[in-house]
Amino acid sequence: MERPLLVLFLAGPGQSEVEEQVEAARRAAALDCLEIALGTGAYAGAVVATPAPDLLGPLPSCVEVDRDVGPYHFGIRLQGLVAAFRPSSLVYAGGGALPLLSADEWASLALALERQEGAIANNVHSSDLVAVRPAEAVLRISPPARDNALARALAQEAGLAVHELPRGLSTTFDIDSPADVAVLKLTGLAPGPRLRAVVAGLDWDVSRYRALLTVLTDPERRLFVAGRVSSQVWRFLETESACRVRLLAEERGLEALGLPARSLLGLYLEAVGPEGLAAALPALGDAAVIDTRVLLAHLGTRTSRRDRFLSDLGRWQQVEEPALRGLTRALLEAPVPVLLGGHSLVTGGLMALVRCAWEERDRARR
Repeated sequence: MERPLLVLFLAGPGQSEVEEQVEAARRAAALDCLEIALGTGAYAGAVVATPAPDLLGPLPSCVEVDRDVGPYHFGIRLQGLVAAFRPSSLVYAGGGALPLLSADEWASLALALERQEGAIANNVHSSDLVAVRPAEAVLRISPPARDNALARALAQEAGLAVHELPRGLSTTFDIDSPADVAVLKLTGLAPGPRLRAVVAGLDWDVSRYRALLTVLTDPERRLFVAGRVSSQVWRFLETESACRVRLLAEERGLEALGLPARSLLGLYLEAVGPEGLAAALPALGDAAVIDTRVLLAHLGTRTSRRDRFLSDLGRWQQVEEPALRGLTRALLEAPVPVLLGGHSLVTGGLMALVRCAWEERDRARR
């Protein structure tokens, strides 16, 4: 049977310094993954769809670069590639998706497509990676605007059985925001040479992340987590961290389903303001990890990607949107360490921090 085609989507350069720093990490991660996956021999080749081929550098001869032309729409772009290349099966991954996948995991994806038809996703409700056979099933769905709705569309519209990869660090960690890059910088988990080089070159303060580590391994301390947290992450924290965990899980599938956000933490924020929320955090935990995208969606606050990224880094002085600037400042000045980010921070990012926390403790005891 014909081996699957690997299809990677990469964005162009970031529109600001902090956006380009994240995009550079996403590009590096994707190219490292490309090298790892093709090195297994399990793939027929690869297509990289991007508006900026000049940013990629030299690629193997089995990789074809397909330049974006005209207005971009994810589903239409993917369907165009399927129609043009006509693979029997394919594995799609977004830029920066699952940078910790091993060679064995990439090979297993390809082999699974040989065994049976259907689709495999890292997350059925919000997919970053989708393997599908037959590939032409992609042509039978209404083209989704974003990749996180792809797996669900293949199940509901193309009638494919969709299976999820086992949830773990490698299948949940994604590079979506500076928080994810900061986690990589602190933990040293970046597996490929390109990503390691990008992360090492960033002069970012990760002291807030380091402060969280001692909380995670101390049974007398408490961690407060709020945002789009899955039940798998909840179980992971319960079994793999030593601290007590207070979890507020809300608005999972927010973007994929396109539903209006209603957040309990957001209602509290509206009632007491940013300073009131920050003042309440010590009563909830000795450290906090907050998915700010849920709060912003609840408040209906329109923010630029640049502002969200600067907020994640704690650079509230540079945030232009007043509400986000005030919220960021208040949370960064809270009496306990607070990490701000998006979905990946409260899923794979937390898993990575727990792993790093135990490794740091073991090193300190030697």
